[in-house]
Amino acid sequence: MIIVTGGAGFIGSNFVLDWVKSCNEPVVTLDKLTYAGNPENLASIERNRQHHLVRGDIGDLGLLRSLLRTHKPRAIINFAAESHVDRSIHGPADFIETNVVGTFHLLESIRAYWNELDAAGQSEFRCLHVSTDEVYGSLGKKDPAFTETTPYSPNSPYSASKAASDHLVRAWHHTYGLPVLTTNCSNNYGPYQFPEKLIPLMILNAINGKPLPIYGDGKNVRDWLYVTDHCSAIRRVLESGRPGETYNIGGNSERTNLQVVHALCDILDRLRPNPSIGNHQSLIHFVKDRPGHDRRYAIDTRKIQRELGWKPTESFESGLEKTVAWYLDHPEWSHRITSGAYREWIEKNYAERILS
Repeated sequence: MIIVTGGAGFIGSNFVLDWVKSCNEPVVTLDKLTYAGNPENLASIERNRQHHLVRGDIGDLGLLRSLLRTHKPRAIINFAAESHVDRSIHGPADFIETNVVGTFHLLESIRAYWNELDAAGQSEFRCLHVSTDEVYGSLGKKDPAFTETTPYSPNSPYSASKAASDHLVRAWHHTYGLPVLTTNCSNNYGPYQFPEKLIPLMILNAINGKPLPIYGDGKNVRDWLYVTDHCSAIRRVLESGRPGETYNIGGNSERTNLQVVHALCDILDRLRPNPSIGNHQSLIHFVKDRPGHDRRYAIDTRKIQRELGWKPTESFESGLEKTVAWYLDHPEWSHRITSGAYREWIEKNYAERILS
């Protein structure tokens, strides 16, 4: 069996759902269930005997020891992280506590468990740490894409905390021999994404006729990766990746933020026309840019394609169509997730950014 930390969040829950659907192997999900860790994401497998959800923190050493000794996993996939740049700007302490200190405690718990395994168990065990392309910093318009050997140059509290966690994972392999794998992914999108991120925020605002706030000039570029493609890449790395190695995972779909919003507005015009609004692009407003906003990210996926034979199956257009359709089909999920504390957060983040 495997343990998935952060498995009730956006990417983690998609991975767990996909795992239960495609693999006949039990999985335990460990999640702190903070604002973005939503047990409703896993409601469809609530009664599945192959899955067990545990509420807890990767920094809880007692809980980790108990889970490891009870379930004896062959692998741990670590999605647990604070992951939003804007939140890290307003409150960096949580990011250091979870992404750095939490990763340290997780590694130490795994190391103690791994040291107690026999030689065969140690050889078969894997710890896969999920990270981000933001650790590499920002690219110019004509710079080559990030590779696995690109020097780290994080520019936000979030990316700095993830860079620190990556370094810890690497050090625990080289110092203690822990069989770890690291993946650095580009911007994910798809079902169950908490609507503080660009695509779900714009979809829900547009559905409700609200302004679509775009930072700066809207020309910041990201490589977009549909979440189920990311999940299939992680399974492939877990299956055949070389311990100690890093694999970059991307969608080969660079788009500016403005292009992304235009594309989803076009889809909404077709799937959910609103005569009172007309063209959904009329809702677009440009707002003051956020501090330290990286200009461009791009992922070079040749290593994972060459070594593991993986490449994305969704184009940006097909993935975005599926994403918009999912949010349109699940208004009850969106309504519950956007109540209370979320609305307070949106107000805090955008209140001082004057629409132009």
